[in-house]
Amino acid sequence: MKTALFIALGIFAAFYLYTWLASMTRQKDRSAPDARGVFIGFITNFFDTLGIGSYAPTTSFFKLWKIVPDEQIPGTLNVGHTIPTLVEAFIYIAVVKVDITTLILMLAAATIGAWLGAGVVARWSRRYIQIGMGTALLIMAGFFLMSALNAGPAGGDALGLTGIKLVIAVCANAMLGALMTLGIGLYGPCMAVISLLGMNQTTAFPIMMGSCAFLMPVGSARFIREKRYNLKAALGLAIGGVPGVLIAAFIVKSMSIAAVRWLVIVVVVYTAIMMLRSAAVERAKS
Repeated sequence: MKTALFIALGIFAAFYLYTWLASMTRQKDRSAPDARGVFIGFITNFFDTLGIGSYAPTTSFFKLWKIVPDEQIPGTLNVGHTIPTLVEAFIYIAVVKVDITTLILMLAAATIGAWLGAGVVARWSRRYIQIGMGTALLIMAGFFLMSALNAGPAGGDALGLTGIKLVIAVCANAMLGALMTLGIGLYGPCMAVISLLGMNQTTAFPIMMGSCAFLMPVGSARFIREKRYNLKAALGLAIGGVPGVLIAAFIVKSMSIAAVRWLVIVVVVYTAIMMLRSAAVERAKS
């Protein structure tokens, strides 16, 4: 079954690359990524592989350095982080034990949720994006705080779910897939769901990364077709992200990230406030 899953993942990756490359050949803007975009891709995907998550930190970089217009941030996150996330998924699905039925159903649910969510977010106005992302960042700061304080559920020993617990997990992952297209990273909430339902926390890694690897090509395709992303920044994330994943997964493998979590909390809360402030300014202008 894992072989079939890898084949499916390869098909999704090919679909994503074809969609993006075909779109790039039609675009007039062929700007090469700059060093800042590559740096952001490297550092955020490095820590993403270790379990921090990449969406909230990337949004903070974009907002603080004014690299990407607010309305293009959700699409840029999805398009740019897809390739590094695909690499993560291949690694963690291969090496971490998890019940294959639970894994496949949760991956499918997240993918369907992302398809529906991207269709909505890609058509939102600048102000709605600012409000949505500001709220999303505050939610993620809450999950980061729980992790930093070790206040989350401890989890159990199960490698899979059955019955009503499986239904709850599938429904929750579908919702998280939809929310991810807005910029709410899936890692923290998914880890919480898995732990609350009694699964071993290690099994969260193939579920989290596999969910993102399947849903991001699907969500990205809608953002690409709507031209609601920043090509230059997305290329930087993709180019810098892959070596960040490989170094974290095969060289560093594990490290203390307690101080990093606290730094991320401060930066993410600040970015959320700035995003909501921008939304208030947009409203005053209208």
